[in-house]
Amino acid sequence: MTSKTLFVRALTAVDASVWSNTRGLHGISQHLDLELDGAVGHDGMLFDFGDVKPWAKRMIDQDADHTLIVPSQADGVSVTDCPEGLCLRFTQPYAMEVRGPRQAFCLLPVAEVTTVVLANHFEKLLTRRLPPRVEALRVRLRDECIEGAAYTYSHGLRHHSGNCQRIAHGHRSPLVIERNGVRDTALEAEWAEKLNDRYLAEEGDLIDRPGRELVFSYEAPQGRFRIRLPRKQVWLLPTPTTIEWIADWLARQIALDSGDSIRVEAYEGINKGAIARHTPETARQPLVLPEHEEMPATS
Repeated sequence: MTSKTLFVRALTAVDASVWSNTRGLHGISQHLDLELDGAVGHDGMLFDFGDVKPWAKRMIDQDADHTLIVPSQADGVSVTDCPEGLCLRFTQPYAMEVRGPRQAFCLLPVAEVTTVVLANHFEKLLTRRLPPRVEALRVRLRDECIEGAAYTYSHGLRHHSGNCQRIAHGHRSPLVIERNGVRDTALEAEWAEKLNDRYLAEEGDLIDRPGRELVFSYEAPQGRFRIRLPRKQVWLLPTPTTIEWIADWLARQIALDSGDSIRVEAYEGINKGAIARHTPETARQPLVLPEHEEMPATS
């Protein structure tokens, strides 16, 4: 029987943080495209489209999605056991230490994590459990096409019940800012540059300020997490770093800085996010957080 190829574009999105010896900690949000080769059955199909996504997404979610992806063979990278699970230390381009349960990290035996390296990793992962009739597959990862300003960030959500609780996962996001009802691309570029490759942290998770570093730690359903990194890499927020509060924080800061009415569209990776609006008057009002609130299931 002749082999056929089935394809699914943007089957899922991969959101994670990556360590690089040139950029340090940074977020990624990438589309995953999949091609499947195999024989068509008596039903005229190779693989039901309705089954493709849950099969692939489940395996990817359990592997690298919402983790810190680490090139374990890069210079200055060390991985050791610790009471939390794994302790990862980095020296280039700056010093950082992260601790957490093993499932919070994806260790790749390479010197640099690239899009091709990660796609090959997913190919090997999915090939281990090929569905019936499927003989081979190919994975392609690609960035979202963003017109305008974009930035990457990493964070963790202590109150989240899912994988967003992992202290170093991240996203690549567009940024849209309107000043007095008109889109301001200069403001977008300015703030995207300020935020790019930064760690967004909640002040309540800060436990120490040794020298020029900050240390954050919390207990979450998956275990205990801890991260230590340079102060210059961090933006401290008075709230949890959910996208709802990131958008609100940005709108407040920009309204106070500019003296204008500000509307912010902040994205959490691809095609999802939150909108916040502030004037200088509302931005000066005391911030009131709901007491004992369950955090929304966003990252």
